[in-house]
Amino acid sequence: MSLRDYLHTLEARAQLLHVGAPISRRLEISGVLKQMEPRPLWFGQVRESDFPVAGNLFCSKAAFAAYFGIRPAEIIPFLTAGIENRRPPEITADAPCQEVVDLHPDLDRLPIIFHCEQDGGNYISSGVVLARHPVYGQNADFHRCMQFSKTGMAVRVVRGRHFDRFLRDLGQLDVAICIGNAPNILAAAATSVELGVNELEIANALEPFRVVKAVTSDILLPAETEFVIEGTVYLERTHAEGPFVDLTETYDIVRQEPVLEVRAVTHRKDAFWHALLPGGLEHKLLMGMPREPTIFRKVNEVVRCLDVHINPGGCSWLHAIVQIDKQAEDDGKKAIEAAFAGHSSCKHVFVVDKDIDIYDPLQVEWAMATRFQGDRDLVIRARAPGSSLDPSAESGSHLTTRLGFDLTAPLETAGKSFRKADFPRVDEEFLQGILKHEGRKGSRRRTKENQDAS
Repeated sequence: MSLRDYLHTLEARAQLLHVGAPISRRLEISGVLKQMEPRPLWFGQVRESDFPVAGNLFCSKAAFAAYFGIRPAEIIPFLTAGIENRRPPEITADAPCQEVVDLHPDLDRLPIIFHCEQDGGNYISSGVVLARHPVYGQNADFHRCMQFSKTGMAVRVVRGRHFDRFLRDLGQLDVAICIGNAPNILAAAATSVELGVNELEIANALEPFRVVKAVTSDILLPAETEFVIEGTVYLERTHAEGPFVDLTETYDIVRQEPVLEVRAVTHRKDAFWHALLPGGLEHKLLMGMPREPTIFRKVNEVVRCLDVHINPGGCSWLHAIVQIDKQAEDDGKKAIEAAFAGHSSCKHVFVVDKDIDIYDPLQVEWAMATRFQGDRDLVIRARAPGSSLDPSAESGSHLTTRLGFDLTAPLETAGKSFRKADFPRVDEEFLQGILKHEGRKGSRRRTKENQDAS
């Protein structure tokens, strides 16, 4: 289904909250989205634009899994199957995203959000950026875009990414920025794969969809997307980009970044804008979750991996919690090294046993308190370039120290107990009977107190 089909589903379940009052794209929409997380919201009257805005659509793994009709525990094998069994989408010449074609675009007409007070400008944060290379084919990725004029944007291009390779090879690059995509496309665009892999083929394996040729280039883009911004990014033309709040919920610095000159905007007749709150739960989920299968695959090559969680507390980027079925004493340390190989931006890895719920931070902390000794179980990796999102990393070089925490219990326990005791399970009917009895006693006690007071 398309993203709008999903919104209709939320509507039918009374899960989509409509904001009926007029609201500004400057600071107000972002403020309401943050305060109402994780509730999905629809803003029908945006003061500066004729187009409505939707946000907080996929703030949890449960919401993402519900779209595909799977359980949250099935997400990693589901995404892994998409990566391994990718296939090209069907090509069409008739696409809803091109119902309206504007060859004289004005970005001011679009509800591009100004999120936080110190931002450098209005930002597109939910856009999947598509580009094509004559050798490596097509690439899909996320790049935030800051508007600075009616047709100009500064594009944050992270060095070393495939898009950066394309741009440096060619000097200028035709792009199509797609806003309002279904989660199969969002997740695929956030996945790290080898150079030359078309992420839209991963998306099509997750859920089939059609693509259409862009109006001004040979790029193939999702036919059901809401908006498409087409133009050219120039390596040698730069503009100040930033500040901007990123995954860490801290402001990123100002840089000189390549300029995108917009040539066309196409959209559905009744298009809506998908607002992805920077540093919000939806942003964290869509950036962190696609890294879990890559960590899982690497760890599973050396030990029995059961699950991986790139948790929001670690900005859904810098921390990974890995659950294993420990078979040998060095399995924990093997898993740590493999996890770093699976996600190079990861800063801290926590490895736990199969009895620890990796989605419960209290259980993970309990494992650290009872199963971890720093001189024995801490892995310290030499300083090396890490994530540019980490404000504590060295400025410029992004050098960081990576730590791995082996929180698994030893196989040879020397008579000690490393498992939580199991308390007796009380029959539910018996428990309810006790509570009802206590409730009747409390009622009689309050009645007597009232009588004494009178």
